[in-house]
Amino acid sequence: MSGTTTGQRRKHGPRQTSARRVAFDVLRAVQVDDAYANLLLPTRIRRAGLSARDAAFATELTYGSIRMLGRYDAIVALASGRRIDNIESDVLDVMRLGAHQLLGMRTPTHAAVSATVELAREVGAHRATGFVNAVLRKVGARTDDEWDALITEGRGGDALLAARWSHPVWVVSALRDALAAERSRDELAALLAADNVAPRVQLAALPGLATAEDVAAATAHAAAVDDVTDAVDAPTDQPAPAAHGTAADDDTEVAPPGRPTDPEADLPVSPVGIRGISGDPARVPGVSAGRLRVQDEGSQLAALALSRSSAVRPGERWLDLCAGPGGKAALLAAEAAQGGAVLVANELVPARAGLVRKALAGFGDGVTVVEGDGRRFGRDGAGVTFDRILLDAPCTGLGALRRRPEARWRKQPEDVPELAALQAELLDAAVRVLAPGGTLAYVTCSPHLAETRGQVDALMARHGGVLEQLDTASVVRSVAVRDPKVADGTTAQLWPHRIGTDAMFIALFRRTA
Repeated sequence: MSGTTTGQRRKHGPRQTSARRVAFDVLRAVQVDDAYANLLLPTRIRRAGLSARDAAFATELTYGSIRMLGRYDAIVALASGRRIDNIESDVLDVMRLGAHQLLGMRTPTHAAVSATVELAREVGAHRATGFVNAVLRKVGARTDDEWDALITEGRGGDALLAARWSHPVWVVSALRDALAAERSRDELAALLAADNVAPRVQLAALPGLATAEDVAAATAHAAAVDDVTDAVDAPTDQPAPAAHGTAADDDTEVAPPGRPTDPEADLPVSPVGIRGISGDPARVPGVSAGRLRVQDEGSQLAALALSRSSAVRPGERWLDLCAGPGGKAALLAAEAAQGGAVLVANELVPARAGLVRKALAGFGDGVTVVEGDGRRFGRDGAGVTFDRILLDAPCTGLGALRRRPEARWRKQPEDVPELAALQAELLDAAVRVLAPGGTLAYVTCSPHLAETRGQVDALMARHGGVLEQLDTASVVRSVAVRDPKVADGTTAQLWPHRIGTDAMFIALFRRTA
């Protein structure tokens, strides 16, 4: 800890909330309240007034602990000699944070243990400080590789990979099947590893709005932040690390999020994409002005595959059927404005519809936001049709596990049939209001076959008389500025381990009658 005395604390006022306490509070909220870390953590960091260095520490500690939760639980169980469900939940969360510092952030054992024991006291778990101390000392006594051998002993196949890469077994099996459909089963370990790498922020430069100066400033910000993140190695509520080669009380290493090993990894794949952003993107001038938007490049390619699949005719009507929270809708609105088209953005949930309105503010009369169940389209007898429809369907989110790490523990296999049924009903609604010659883009942030290829096959079985499949892979390649590494065919599946995007699935259809 900082070494500040009680007298000093009285003199300078209440002690600032520590990075570790921020991480604990978010982890508890994820576990107890079903909160989303990507939404809650920035708020807690701002409320605590953390420095950039402490914010980076809190971010890695939070996300890393959630991603590796299954693995750390197995390690804690072995180190403690107790079943996880026999450990009080707040104490378990404290030890998950301690395990990540020891095994995922390379914090020296004495620093990680003492800070975590102090955290246990701070959050009211005084009764368990001796237990936390003993367990974490055992965790720190072995390397991560040694623990890997212990927690995978006697396991094979998907169960072994699930323990090693901290995914539920059913998710590993689903990802294996999705890769096998492309004859790429041997990439499974690389995909699981990619899910555990913190993604760096990607931006979309909105066509017609973003300027060359915006892009240049964002690129310069990325380079400057690289210099900062290279130096981040400890929270400031710990003594600063000693010089290289000397001892320090805490020389925690926080690798810059998603630091690439592929030389192309920092090169955008989207024609409007900007990569390499770390830290708070709101500090980028174009982002604060709304001309640049935070958006994964996989989502960018999905929207652009629709808008750029053919030349836009002035007067076209476009529909974003499930528009919340508005990222793809904003990119579509910019593209529509460039071509003289108009966009209707529909969202079921009022709060998310509010986010869509905020995302589309400033686009003028060319954009309309409506609220309601997307399945209602084509049932009101209005006869309104659309020339381009984006259905970014509700899904399991298994393609975005890097950004939403809690999803791997929250979703269950029994969720898939219900979601698949909803996706099918939304697809039917889209077909009802798709104009002759119009294009439909079916998109999910999941590679699960029941949500992707299975939906496409079922859709064509129901509507093959009026729909034709387009060569989606060729369209995505034509839109991308470098090889998106998608398999040939009428659908396109993006992968994080190949191009550093979320695992978006895209399928394009044209109405023929």
